[in-house]
Amino acid sequence: MIRLILTIVLGLATATAGADSMRCGGKVISIGMSMSEVLQYCGEPASKEIEEHDVRSGNRVTGTTQLHRWTYSDYSRVRVLEFDQDKLLSIR
Repeated sequence: MIRLILTIVLGLATATAGADSMRCGGKVISIGMSMSEVLQYCGEPASKEIEEHDVRSGNRVTGTTQLHRWTYSDYSRVRVLEFDQDKLLSIR
């Protein structure tokens, strides 16, 4: 009975952690990695998009930033990675 409970708890923890990481081959891709690290481990994505966003301080625009959206797909899943400048912010 204890083994069953542990198995269920570990399975739930693994499912929850999946939103913050993904695998490319034997490597784990996780939030905070750079674009070059993701390219090194996963190769070129199936598609890339870039959006320019204003950076604001109150009502004043102080600059711009780029949001990069890369899409990877495999046999059963599509993953969208979002980078702000060079830092991986999310995996969906």
